Amino acid sequence: MTLDVSPVDILRWVDALEGRRIVVLGDVMLDRYLWGRVERISPEAPVPIVEVERESHSLGGAANVAHNLVALGGVPRLVSVIGEDAAGQRLRAELAVRGIETLELVTDSERRTTVKTRIVAHQQHVVRADEEDRVPVRGAPLRQILEHLERLLVDADALVVSDYGKGVVEPEVLVPAMARALELGLTVSVDPKENHFPLYKGATVITPNLYEAGLAVGNRIRDEASLLAAGRELRERLHLECALITRGADGMSLFLRDGRHVHLPTVAREVYDVTGAGDTVVAVVGQALAAGADLITAASLANHAAGEVIRHTGTAVVEPEALRLSLAGSP
Repeated sequence: MTLDVSPVDILRWVDALEGRRIVVLGDVMLDRYLWGRVERISPEAPVPIVEVERESHSLGGAANVAHNLVALGGVPRLVSVIGEDAAGQRLRAELAVRGIETLELVTDSERRTTVKTRIVAHQQHVVRADEEDRVPVRGAPLRQILEHLERLLVDADALVVSDYGKGVVEPEVLVPAMARALELGLTVSVDPKENHFPLYKGATVITPNLYEAGLAVGNRIRDEASLLAAGRELRERLHLECALITRGADGMSLFLRDGRHVHLPTVAREVYDVTGAGDTVVAVVGQALAAGADLITAASLANHAAGEVIRHTGTAVVEPEALRLSLAGSP
């Protein structure tokens, strides 16, 4: 069913997001952009030659989740792993510039910091090159992560998990982290990786997209009937309070414990780049739940926030005023 949620009623929750202490567990990455123009094709192969004019960096993965939280007044504590390399140093610097604490960012000399390099010409994404290690974190870095989580969760308002399958969100980490968070009465919001779904059993909410949800239940989502079946199966199988499936241009669908399914239509007026939209959704949902919002209100806030960030090229975050304007229906 489609539920009419009044934006006016939701507006009051924007201020309530401020000051919420959120532990963010997941895979961090550095997004590197090479911006340029194309004026000719390579004589060596049928590919464009991009003349690079400038370079920029932004936060990706769990680091972008933390950035989204800070932008809306939250206080994230980011627990993750980076390599002992230049990219790791750059990632620390980018986090610090945005006011994000890096004390719980563990350095592992045996792995590389994840870097995604995107080449963009005339605002068109040409190619992406990834540098990463996906081996599960082990040894001393694993012990440090567990120690950080135990210490931070005691004083937190919520746990948000950003799983990109790069080795941080593994059973040895997530199972005790979720158990402790739930024991403390915290909400647990998860942006999932499709092959890790069994790990999320008992979470408050997970936020897969259509593709991920379909893979998780072993049935591609093609229409309304398969969407409803997938959403209900996910919620029941994993004992969730809510399965929130993001549907791109069709908005979001919530599947609640009481059996209701709620469709939220998209509020995006224009789409330039969906990079990082999933980070925004899980961040805002987690932050709103930490503030005491119900699941429908939290999803509605996230829907408006995501509608704002996809209006920009590259990863972006939404500020409180932009979120207020979106909720108020302003252009």
